[in-house]
Amino acid sequence: MTAGEAVRLVQVFGKHGVDVCVGGGWGVDALLGQQTRDHADLDVWLPAGQFENAMEALVSAGVDRIHPWPGDKPWNFVVHDGGRRRMDLHIYETRADGTIHYGSAVAGESFPAAALDGSGIIAGVTVRCEAPEWSVRWHTGYAPRVKDRHDVPLVCARFGIAVPAAYQTSPLR
Repeated sequence: MTAGEAVRLVQVFGKHGVDVCVGGGWGVDALLGQQTRDHADLDVWLPAGQFENAMEALVSAGVDRIHPWPGDKPWNFVVHDGGRRRMDLHIYETRADGTIHYGSAVAGESFPAAALDGSGIIAGVTVRCEAPEWSVRWHTGYAPRVKDRHDVPLVCARFGIAVPAAYQTSPLR
């Protein structure tokens, strides 16, 4: 997923009235204001209430196939274009109190809306992305991968966030 492709997809969502938030690796690079590594996909958070428009946006961009992935759920799955453009969709709902709910009704999680109110730049274009503290938080709770070990320290250094313990001592995976 190139920077240009990532920006074009974010813009297609916008043209269809979908307010996406960039997450994952591109979210990290957006926060940093520059591409620091290659990316296989584009992670986006999108409101469940805009799901129909999001699907129309994806189809218009040719990203119209579901890519089965271990652990897929109705609120988190991967779509692709049959080639190199792949998107990891994270679908959420905003509760009446303004918090975000992500996941199942029984075992989901809630977090403040501010978690998705970061701002960054991809290829010179300003995008909404995960807030720095939450980008780091969502990279914890599992054994860090090589790409995580690259991303997390950069965000921590740029924004003055303590590096999580798992990134200080655990072996590479």
